[in-house]
Amino acid sequence: MSEDQGRRTDRGFVVSVPIRWSDMDVFAHVNHARMVTLLEEARIPWLFVEGRPTRDMRAGCLLADLHVRYQGQIRHEDTPIDVTMFTTAVRAADFTVGYEVRPAAGPPDAKPSVVATTQLVSFDIDTQAPRRMTDAEKDYLREFLRPDARTPGLRAR
Repeated sequence: MSEDQGRRTDRGFVVSVPIRWSDMDVFAHVNHARMVTLLEEARIPWLFVEGRPTRDMRAGCLLADLHVRYQGQIRHEDTPIDVTMFTTAVRAADFTVGYEVRPAAGPPDAKPSVVATTQLVSFDIDTQAPRRMTDAEKDYLREFLRPDARTPGLRAR
């Protein structure tokens, strides 16, 4: 897990995540399954730590949809990666997160090597049903809203 607590920028919330040797595949770039894990690790300091209005979602937040597009390679020497996260939609019980992944050494406006989206659903584990997000949760997520964001090759939901 990333020790970086992240930072707010004009493009979203950015977390630097280290690439581990075990994240690499036989072709010397980050394995797809491991990239999905790195995206998950980046979400933790943005959404689930103490002090965030969305911290209670750590008790129930499900991934409903995932899209990943590779526009360049990410290799071990690119560590850490900067993962910029933002929302493209916030609804009553779910929200869509956009991601842009770049090597940390590169400029923040460089073309991302990886773009992705995830639809996350606020979920009540006890009732096994989606739960409506609180106003504070929705307001926090809307602070990162980029409704005009067009993740290349992916549709914002």
